[in-house]
Amino acid sequence: MKIIIVGAGFTGLQLAKRLVNGKNDVVLIENDEDVSRRAQDRSDFFVITADGNNLATLEEAGIGIADALVCVTSSDEVNMVTCSLADSVYPNVLKIARVRNYGYYVNTAKASERHGLSKKKSRPLYGIDFMVNPDFEAASAIANSFDKDSLASSLKFSKSNYELIRIDVNEKSRFDGVQLKDLWKLTDKKFVVAFVEGSSGKSSLPFGGTTLCAGDSIGIVLERSCLAEFLSLCGIAPKTIKKIVLVGAGKIGMLIAEKLKKRKFDFIVVDSDAEKARAAEESFPGITFNTDVTDESFLEEERVGEFDLVICSTNAYEKNLVNAAYIESFGVENSIVLVPSSAYNPIARHLGIEIAIPIRDTVVDSIMSHLRGSSVSGIHSIDGGRLEIMEITVGEQSKVAGKKLMEISEPGKFLILLGQKNSEEGYSILGGTSVLDAGTRVVVIARRDSAQHIIRKFS
Repeated sequence: MKIIIVGAGFTGLQLAKRLVNGKNDVVLIENDEDVSRRAQDRSDFFVITADGNNLATLEEAGIGIADALVCVTSSDEVNMVTCSLADSVYPNVLKIARVRNYGYYVNTAKASERHGLSKKKSRPLYGIDFMVNPDFEAASAIANSFDKDSLASSLKFSKSNYELIRIDVNEKSRFDGVQLKDLWKLTDKKFVVAFVEGSSGKSSLPFGGTTLCAGDSIGIVLERSCLAEFLSLCGIAPKTIKKIVLVGAGKIGMLIAEKLKKRKFDFIVVDSDAEKARAAEESFPGITFNTDVTDESFLEEERVGEFDLVICSTNAYEKNLVNAAYIESFGVENSIVLVPSSAYNPIARHLGIEIAIPIRDTVVDSIMSHLRGSSVSGIHSIDGGRLEIMEITVGEQSKVAGKKLMEISEPGKFLILLGQKNSEEGYSILGGTSVLDAGTRVVVIARRDSAQHIIRKFS
């Protein structure tokens, strides 16, 4: 694919690198000379120093033969105008824009309904095929990482009871020193080990002879109801999440608070910004506090040490880490923090923080899922994008249609985690003799450099 990216900030650069690693042709447009120079020095893709919301610049970048245009500048308006400009001349190019202002989504939905655009084929409003909201992506990732009886970084799949959950292997646990092919002897539950992350922080696709060691983290696909048993096998005591401290009353915090309210958690909202706290008080009266969460008198008065979980969701990412570690020192056993990227995950683990959600990586994942084509409905990255999880529909002309899983395996390149025969059935774990008929949806984990090969093979 040929893809033009407007904006060379962190998201633009990460997206460009992942696309180039996938053997795509990428052109990056950035109007800041210093940012453009740094992008060119650190990359092997073409960088144009100019305004992206200019038709001449887009044509110089090759918009006429491009498959997609992705706008991720710091301005919602620039991103939207650039897509609209391109759409007026090149309507067949896929257009994706990062848009933070939730008002644009609401207005777009109302306008579409008013003009009947959602009921018939038409060009999308603003000429944007997909708008990606970082706040919504981050809030969803945080909310999906815990339940009332467990806390684990997880990935949920649509219409399925199965989740991909990251679990640490503790010393002297039942999993310590055991090969993957022998794990089935320890439980009668169905599961698939998707990846193993060693103590060095590098993730890899496992095989039957892979030996688990204390200090490893495993990504395991199982039903949530089985999680307690597997946590026990890994030497992890079960957790109960009832009371939550939510630090941050900004957009992400409020989205999380709405989810907590809907799931009937007992929680409080804390923010040192008077204006944000005042706005939060309107929606969550009696449980919103305008104070510094590290204030000892507040912590003691509200008996915060008796809470089960602290979520730090502000856009002061380093402060999220510090605040979570500090509050844990008062007795709160579990913490979730919002960080800018997966590069902060080792720091979070070193501080004893259970889960770190990298907001920029979630945005890149969302954009990547739209770029993979109509047969791919979701993309999720592991270990900074070294591994990718994809939901793919098997095409009628694909190389795997009508074949058994054992006939298409490529050890070290990909693993099939789940399969779905039709839209009315949920995902289930497939066996080696399972046949992949055309139309079957599969969840596949693959090495980043094999992702495009896997998509072509299946779709």
